[in-house]
Amino acid sequence: MTDSHVSPAGDEPELLRDQFRQLLRYRWLIGGGIGIGLIGGAYLGITSADSYAANSDIVVRTPTTNPFDSSTAPDKSVNMNTERQTALSTNVAQIAAKKLKDGTSARTLKKGLQVTTPPQSLTLRFTYTADSPEAAARGANALADAYLTASEKKWSDLRDSMVARLKKQIDPLGKQQNELAQQLDSMTKGTSAYDAQQTANVNLKSRISTLQNQRDTLMGLDMAAGSVTQEATPPTGSDGLGLVISLALGGAFGIAFGLLAAWVRLVFDPSPRSTGDVARAVRAPVLGSLPRGAAKSLLAVDQTGSRTAEEYRSIAFRLAYDARFADRRRLLVVAARDASAEAATSVATNLAASFAETGKDVLLVEADLRAPGLSARLHTSAGRPGWSLPADSDDNGWPGTRPLTVDAGEAGSFDLVAGQRVRNVARALTSSRTTRLIEDADENGSTVVVLAPPVLSYADALALVDRVDGVVIVCDLRSVHRTELVRIRELIVGAGGTVLGAVTHDEGGHPTRGGAKGTGHRAAGSEPPPPAPRPAPPVEQRLGDGTETVTLRQLRPEDLRTGDKR
Repeated sequence: MTDSHVSPAGDEPELLRDQFRQLLRYRWLIGGGIGIGLIGGAYLGITSADSYAANSDIVVRTPTTNPFDSSTAPDKSVNMNTERQTALSTNVAQIAAKKLKDGTSARTLKKGLQVTTPPQSLTLRFTYTADSPEAAARGANALADAYLTASEKKWSDLRDSMVARLKKQIDPLGKQQNELAQQLDSMTKGTSAYDAQQTANVNLKSRISTLQNQRDTLMGLDMAAGSVTQEATPPTGSDGLGLVISLALGGAFGIAFGLLAAWVRLVFDPSPRSTGDVARAVRAPVLGSLPRGAAKSLLAVDQTGSRTAEEYRSIAFRLAYDARFADRRRLLVVAARDASAEAATSVATNLAASFAETGKDVLLVEADLRAPGLSARLHTSAGRPGWSLPADSDDNGWPGTRPLTVDAGEAGSFDLVAGQRVRNVARALTSSRTTRLIEDADENGSTVVVLAPPVLSYADALALVDRVDGVVIVCDLRSVHRTELVRIRELIVGAGGTVLGAVTHDEGGHPTRGGAKGTGHRAAGSEPPPPAPRPAPPVEQRLGDGTETVTLRQLRPEDLRTGDKR
């Protein structure tokens, strides 16, 4: 058999759809991401609704004597990144706070200020955000003026410092030159000493003249650091994106964040992502996937027209056409974990009813000798001859000499060997009477379905594998791990059995592992639950052509005793 659930390697659209369906398993993560995004968008829209931004532009330049001289153009000496950092400094904010005189702190001004530099320009754009248009305009203009004031003071302090250093150099040279001039007056002209002293005097005058020219140049500099090209005016509209756009952006971010979180959760999720993962883990096809809630239906085959019943019939037909099962009609149904024990019971019971519906003599063996109770949940009666066993030589008490007959409604009936508590479970499962009971399936028209406890909980199923050969694994996609399915297959193959396939179900949620409450495996000493009422077949059915037909319903003896007149 081939697995129809495994997508071809080249079917990329199908793989993408499968991955998207897997992401939808974590709807709570996606929904949480969307919720966080919407909350953030709403907060941004509300908080930015009363924010206003005003702009003021300044052209930056350096001090110069001739602004029209291209050799001293400001673009060759101005670093705009440095000027931008200066505009954002605390010093500029403090000067602006003093200019405003309205109680606005320098910290508030610095927090609402944003300075940008348009590319390929010497312009600083001051953008100030406040809670009113007038405050935004006043703040932007005050910050621009404060930057000009701070820059002019910086250049002025630098010029004064350079002028003071030049003065310190000129004064000693002036005194030295005066002394040389006095010495020249007392010396005889034309002598070599006079000529040398005259040369030294001329050099001192030249040096003093050079320093004085430098000082005069510095004193003649225009110290303006720039000019305002655009004054800020009160803005006419809010600077925020608006509530609608903020919610849209928040929702888009939330979807992206939720999908990312779901993808991360999917990557690190050890459970099977799909039925294809199950098929690859057990190296056998997935025979069927039970609908939601089908694992609790003990005899769904009796429900005419039920989707669950048709799924069980489909599983039974797939097994019937499997050559490995057709040769030896011995089927072992096991659950992977305790969370699927109830589902395995339903699968075994419904497969027995489906085989009986095709006219086979079916024997269902409840090999769960630790927590039996299947007979109390089914409509059973005294067994009929045909599945008799010799006396119990091992003194185990199980299996009994005469099985029970289970009424499966319109599907017919099948026999049940009910489980019971024994002193030694391993001895009872490996006894000769159990072997002979299972070997009766070799007769023509006979089929034996054995129900065992979960493989990962007890070794009971492995004790029966060599007698049954064909094994069907029942697993919940939410509670079993891929590594556990691989281990189950290795245990079954190592015990001499063959995995015919798997049946998956998804009851929702994550059941507690290890046989906790809600797993379907009862604790020792607990009373079996009362038999679930079997719904009566419908009195009227509608055929495919729209006509109606009346069907007969079988009356059970207990219906007559209780006076049921339905």
